[in-house]
Amino acid sequence: MFDLKKHVKARSIDEAIALLIENPGARLIAGGTDILIKLRHGKQGFSELVDIHDLPQLRFIKLDENNDILIGSGAVFNDIIESGIIQTHIPMLKDAAQSVGGPQIRNVATIGGNICNGVTSADSASSLFALDAVLEIRGRKTKRNIPVSDFYFGPGRVDLKKGEILTNIRISQKNYKGSSGFYYKYAMRNAMDIATIGCAVSLKTKNHVLEDYRIAFGVAGPVPMRCKITEETMRNKKVSRKLLQDISQAVEKDVNPRTSWRATKEFRMNIIKELCVRATKEALKRAGEEI
Repeated sequence: MFDLKKHVKARSIDEAIALLIENPGARLIAGGTDILIKLRHGKQGFSELVDIHDLPQLRFIKLDENNDILIGSGAVFNDIIESGIIQTHIPMLKDAAQSVGGPQIRNVATIGGNICNGVTSADSASSLFALDAVLEIRGRKTKRNIPVSDFYFGPGRVDLKKGEILTNIRISQKNYKGSSGFYYKYAMRNAMDIATIGCAVSLKTKNHVLEDYRIAFGVAGPVPMRCKITEETMRNKKVSRKLLQDISQAVEKDVNPRTSWRATKEFRMNIIKELCVRATKEALKRAGEEI
């Protein structure tokens, strides 16, 4: 049995915000794939819920007038997998969505919940970091737009104030047009497991030269992270086997994995060095480059 004291279904974003303000101890629930586990385990602070599941204002994937991609925070992972917009423009995010849980989880778990959990293992986070995604956050009379890279404060802590809701994720045309990407997840099991390491690569090539290169990791530090040193070092390098070797060596300067009951720091570092090569190689294939 769940120790649930209050559950209120919001009919709009504004009503959800008002309910959060009226009930300062309440939490949002969308898919519930994480919150219900916490309730089941008796974790404190989850007994009052404001339900935004399947709210039409939050469940969409579309192109705006600038051809920026907008993803509602209530979009479930199967929405992302099936979206023609995602498949055409950012298949890397489809890769990430397909790696989440199993079919039942992907039918209800939302991309907004995946981000707002603040966990470094979130499969969608690495791809959104590599795409320089921007988050729209609404309060009662406020609206903020912040880069996803500024949203994470630490493990389980994100930049959401009382009475605020993440409403959508924006990926600008300049961050996806002409780019190819790939997301690679390593977990102890092939399905239904959280990432031991997740790696997202987005790149552009011109005349067999790496014109732009972005690489992001989950579980390589306390929060999802971009590898800025590696990115700067690899730009304008010729596509070759040596490039892959150089990337594998460079990432060691950017990441800071930890030892946990799931894996040691040393094991994670080995996986990081291997995944950055695999993800880059697959992204180059999508860009039409052969190594």
